[in-house]
Amino acid sequence: MIGGSMTAGTVERWRVRVRGRVQGVGFRPHVHALAGRFGLTGWVLNDGEGVLLEGQGAATAAFRAALSADAPPLARIDAVEATRCPVQPDERGFAIRHSRSDGPVATGVAPDAAVCPACLSELFDPADRRYRYPFLNCTHCGPRHTITRRLPYDRPQTAMAGFPLCRACAAEYADPADRRFHAQPTACPDCGPRLSHPPEAILADLKAGRIVAVKGLGGFHLACDAADTQAVERLRRVKQRNGKPFALMVANAASAERFVHLGDGERELLEGTARPIVLLRRRDDAPFLAPGVAPGLAWLGVLLPYTPIHHLIFHEAAGRPAGTAWMEEPQPLALVMTSANPGGEPLAIGNAEARERLAGIADTIVDHDRPIVVRADDSVVRWLAGAPAFLRRGRGHVPEPIKLSRPVPPVLAVGGHLKATICVTRGDEAFLSQHIGDLDNLATLDFLEETVAHLLHVLGVEPVAVAHDRHPDFQSTRFAERMGLPTVAVQHHHAHVAAVLAEHGVGESALGLALDGFGLGMDGTSWGGEMLLVEGGRAERLGHLARLAQPGGDLAARQPWRMAAAALVRMGRGDEIVSRLGSHGPAEGVRRMIEGGVNAPPTSSCGRWFDAACGILGVRPVAGFEGEAPMLLESLVRRPRLAPGAWRVADGVLDLTPLLERLLTAADAVEGAELFHGTLTAALIDWALPVLRGRGLRRIALSGGCLMNGVLAQGLAEGFAAAGIAALLPRKAPANDGGLSLGQAWVASLGL
Repeated sequence: MIGGSMTAGTVERWRVRVRGRVQGVGFRPHVHALAGRFGLTGWVLNDGEGVLLEGQGAATAAFRAALSADAPPLARIDAVEATRCPVQPDERGFAIRHSRSDGPVATGVAPDAAVCPACLSELFDPADRRYRYPFLNCTHCGPRHTITRRLPYDRPQTAMAGFPLCRACAAEYADPADRRFHAQPTACPDCGPRLSHPPEAILADLKAGRIVAVKGLGGFHLACDAADTQAVERLRRVKQRNGKPFALMVANAASAERFVHLGDGERELLEGTARPIVLLRRRDDAPFLAPGVAPGLAWLGVLLPYTPIHHLIFHEAAGRPAGTAWMEEPQPLALVMTSANPGGEPLAIGNAEARERLAGIADTIVDHDRPIVVRADDSVVRWLAGAPAFLRRGRGHVPEPIKLSRPVPPVLAVGGHLKATICVTRGDEAFLSQHIGDLDNLATLDFLEETVAHLLHVLGVEPVAVAHDRHPDFQSTRFAERMGLPTVAVQHHHAHVAAVLAEHGVGESALGLALDGFGLGMDGTSWGGEMLLVEGGRAERLGHLARLAQPGGDLAARQPWRMAAAALVRMGRGDEIVSRLGSHGPAEGVRRMIEGGVNAPPTSSCGRWFDAACGILGVRPVAGFEGEAPMLLESLVRRPRLAPGAWRVADGVLDLTPLLERLLTAADAVEGAELFHGTLTAALIDWALPVLRGRGLRRIALSGGCLMNGVLAQGLAEGFAAAGIAALLPRKAPANDGGLSLGQAWVASLGL
């Protein structure tokens, strides 16, 4: 509570500034309702800083307390600032005033939210005027970020500007007692967007084995029946998906439990308003799914419907029952639902764009006439070491800010080359963008530029510097250099550790382990298994994993047998390369490359040690995409095992060669996978503990793509905790390169 009333019954007037996520979440209607409840006069409006209001009456203290205590479900209150002002004795009523767009922007846009229970009740009520209407929403749900062109958040500033409200919707919009009071995206069948295909036609196509492109909130999905082997294989082929898993959409949590194990935290993630894809362990007794959904993996990425269109497809499959009781019961339909981005390009969002880019991929294109303003892939999360962790941050979470420990100068950071994101700082907040993708093509570079322009515009930020990776050949580095602003180069693994420290609010010196596939080191070599001491904007390398040769350079990341060959040479067993690995490729030539030091650059990468283990154990010797083999290796683990003494530490270097030698005698790939994970975890802890204790440090930051491995992350968190050390894991930003821009922004801002 801020301030207090004078004596009971005394009329006071207060001007109140509310900061946080307070636009597009029904906050002005909330204020209006509270004013009626407490008998206040005054007004409320949106502006660039959030919500501004004046309230006058005898119960202003209770009114101010209720602003936060009873806030709408999608709101996030960061601050309530109140000052007393002169009473206006002739004032009558409480008004919602027109928004003001003058002055600096200091608020944000709410993320998109899944359809709320009240709207679902209307959607499946045959007597309701919005029965089975594919675009219903209210102040508590529906599109926000993906339809917003600029702030303040009002209908003319969104993709709904071209849909004038009909008389009935306008009456709801103007009625303070209505759930759609000032709900900006509200619409109905008479005045709102229209779907190109009815749900019954969509379902018929899916059941007939066709691939259907469906326009969602942040882009199109490609969908097919997950039990149709031919349809799934055709989708994999035409999308050039290689071995990457597809996401599975089911009607509800009860349906999900037919396929996966679902803990309480995982259920909460699955059913929350963000509706991400949640990575869940498969059931051994699950109903049939096409093998191509998630080939060889122990996990499935599962998501629930989050738009009315999704719900209507499942409603149609259930036989159009009235009411919502059917939504609590297991439903047989399961759909592959994957991003419509052919060839690794950005998501298709426009109707004409979809018809052009998805020709030859989708048999049917289901679009509508509400524009998508912002591309946004689905978020991907998993329950990791006792809490949620992002694998990909996107729809439903962007552009929710990450709170920093202190205000910093406005900085733009542009990430790395793979899994690119951008980050913008404003005050004590960092805004991490949606997943942009690998900067391998012109379309994704255009998306990068598009994302930078939109995020800077909607946040009202003019950066004073641009942070980027130290690698001079990354497209993101070149983009930063073209902006005409001062640039700050941040070493790749420093950024990984700094991202964790930024989100956990750590300002003092800290030790970090950065474990990933590749990053250019300060010495110009390939790093990826690093122990760093981070102090403010500086980082000192205290140690690293022993180096392995990468025969063929980047090719070794997709052919784990090559890394196995490098490990054999390191063991002094190079003469076994042909006999052990000759069936996978030019083994003799690779042996000569390694022993002669030709096109076999050394790397300290933890990811390449994973690949070497996969190659030795015969787990996907030739992979369809980088990281596939380690994902399969993790899938084999049920109980990590320890091979005592199977590592060496000398002069800050952790050598895992004895562990790989032990894998040569493993009974099978399962035993090998369990030995590798358990022993690697113990070795990393043994490596770091003397440094932590020697410097009097009580916590360690863990990051890099290898920390997306649940077995490793869980083992490290538990192992360090047992030694009295708190392990800080990435939670609000991905551990992989999707979190680099946050770390870059934090490091750069500390030096300004």
